[in-house]
Amino acid sequence: MKPIAYTRAQQLPEILARRIVILDGAMGTMIQRFKLTEAQYRGERFKDFPRDVKGNNELLSLTQPDVIRDIHEGYLAAGADLIETNTFGATRIAQEDYQMADLAREMNLESAKLARAACDKFSTPDKPRFVAGALGPTPKTASISPDVNDPGARNVGFEELRASYYEQVEALVQGGADVLLVETIFDTLNAKAALFAIDEYFEASGERLPIIISGTVTDASGRILSGQTVTAFWHSVRHAQPLAIGLNCALGAALMRPYIQELARVAGDTFISCYPNAGLPNPMSETGFDETPDVTSRLLHEFAADGLVNIVGGCCGTTPEHIAAIGQAVAPVPGRRLNVAGFYREAA
Repeated sequence: MKPIAYTRAQQLPEILARRIVILDGAMGTMIQRFKLTEAQYRGERFKDFPRDVKGNNELLSLTQPDVIRDIHEGYLAAGADLIETNTFGATRIAQEDYQMADLAREMNLESAKLARAACDKFSTPDKPRFVAGALGPTPKTASISPDVNDPGARNVGFEELRASYYEQVEALVQGGADVLLVETIFDTLNAKAALFAIDEYFEASGERLPIIISGTVTDASGRILSGQTVTAFWHSVRHAQPLAIGLNCALGAALMRPYIQELARVAGDTFISCYPNAGLPNPMSETGFDETPDVTSRLLHEFAADGLVNIVGGCCGTTPEHIAAIGQAVAPVPGRRLNVAGFYREAA
């Protein structure tokens, strides 16, 4: 496949060819540690807003930027090369749940600026840091009916998704994102809308950022929620020419391993990313999940030693301590080597 002339993060492919890149960890479960009140979520600006906003984590980029900055800097201090913006739910569609759709663009712009400033503070010539603009799946799905009695019903269409993602992409890039990360994909059609919007923005702006695509296998069926296997999912999105394809969320590393192995086998010419949850939910744990940094880092070291991954990090329940341990565990291990010939045999 012909190399892409990126306008940002031009160093990242070369870094990935040399070593494993470290992604940050959870945002949502880290925010929970601050035990913020409704009033703190609102801040002064939204003190009279007519509905509850507690739980709208993306709003914190506007009302409590120091909290988001602290989380970013914690991961960077732990050694993360790549940090995600606080924009998982910052689409117009997702913000409709809080009656804040008109704030979506501002949330993305300010979130990207916060992450950009944090990366610039920690970047050095020997260890550049990168901002990944995070695009979540939205709470609506274009492929699955919300009504069990009406299989043909849909609560969102492709065009609405595309427009919502375009607004998000434009603001993320303008705010300083280096990479675009389409993550936690449970519906491939939603992801296609995001990828279409990204390509549309690239054509309009002349920018070309690396794309990372990350799906979510929800259970032991080995499929994403809309029904595709990992292999089928890859073939549905590979036209976007992502820098990396991977999996995140839903499962801990041990349960995720067979699906990462499958991706590593079929996506021969593409880097592989993996950022699992810290095991299974555990309400007795401070993080809400049961794996300690030692456990998660040991499992991801095994992935690296077996030549499965190029980017590793954490999702729900992971902390800067997890990311530091993961970074130390994989540091001596070279990243997975690309296998273009194997890719084409598999595709055939």
